Amino acid sequence: MNTARSPFLTLTLIAMVLFLVFQLREARQARVAQPTLPAAAARPQAADTRAEPSVRTPRETEATVVYKRVSPSVVAVANNALVRRGLFFDFQIYEVPQGAGSGFVWDKKGHIVSNYHVVHQASTLTVTFPDGTQYDAKLVGIAPDYDLAVLKIDAPPDRLVPVAVAASRDLEVGQQVYAIGNPFGLDTTLSSGIVSALGRTITSMTDRKIHDVIQTDTAINPGNSGGPLLACCGRLIGVNTAILSPSGAYAGIGFAVPSDTVSRVVPQLIEKGRVTRAGLGVQLLPDHVTERAGLDGVAVYAVFEQTPAARAGLTGLGLNRFGELVFGDIIVAVDGRAVATIEDVQAMLDPRQP
Repeated sequence: MNTARSPFLTLTLIAMVLFLVFQLREARQARVAQPTLPAAAARPQAADTRAEPSVRTPRETEATVVYKRVSPSVVAVANNALVRRGLFFDFQIYEVPQGAGSGFVWDKKGHIVSNYHVVHQASTLTVTFPDGTQYDAKLVGIAPDYDLAVLKIDAPPDRLVPVAVAASRDLEVGQQVYAIGNPFGLDTTLSSGIVSALGRTITSMTDRKIHDVIQTDTAINPGNSGGPLLACCGRLIGVNTAILSPSGAYAGIGFAVPSDTVSRVVPQLIEKGRVTRAGLGVQLLPDHVTERAGLDGVAVYAVFEQTPAARAGLTGLGLNRFGELVFGDIIVAVDGRAVATIEDVQAMLDPRQP
């Protein structure tokens, strides 16, 4: 009986061993196929909802400081025109928005600086502060040749925070700068960039050249005109005035009237309502006439009486004893610096007081 059962038991044991080997092999393959989970994933824990403290770079901190310091001083300037509409004698007068721009507080007396082209042909002017407070403004003075204007509002001194002014002559290309204004009506907008170039020349609405203009890649759009261009410390270095763009929108090239010019022009506008330029008291020949004559420098066409040029003995065009036209004096230098065109002469005289 025992002998008969032996083959059966043997086969049963072999089958069980094979089954166990097969199970162990499957388990090992399953462990290899599954990637090992990290401890954090294997034991999920509640997320930490505590906000980490904000870390600003030095440049971000600088921008924040400039904005907080200067934005209360930047205003929106609305230019409204009175328009008569109607047929025959049934005229009605409407106040129509004509333009908008920016400006900034100059002093505690309520003087606001902006661009001439922002206030040009305005019947009424309105100044709006960042908190929405509005004031009617009157025009104190304009300097179209510099694209500058001064307005005045009747506001309490404690809400007037003048913008500090820095010397633009100390600027260098590459310096960080900021603009605050109201582009497309979006009030108190900050943009930043660098000084791209110095000593640029642009043309004003009167076709007069504005010299020593600051070029910047700071975003300047319609509505930014008249707003401040600021150095890293929040001090005024220019008044945003123009952009170079085929489309009329920001294209990376903006221009600002330098603060040295602003500091010279604005006090005159406040005191007299206009700017008195330094001049020689002469009329100059067009550059192309002087060039055709083969002369170097700027030719004097006429000298006005009782002027610095007359007192210095300068002479203009005249006739010799044969009745032939002869040149008078030729200006070749101003204060020792060579000049070749009328624009050169104007640029040399521009910073000087009359």
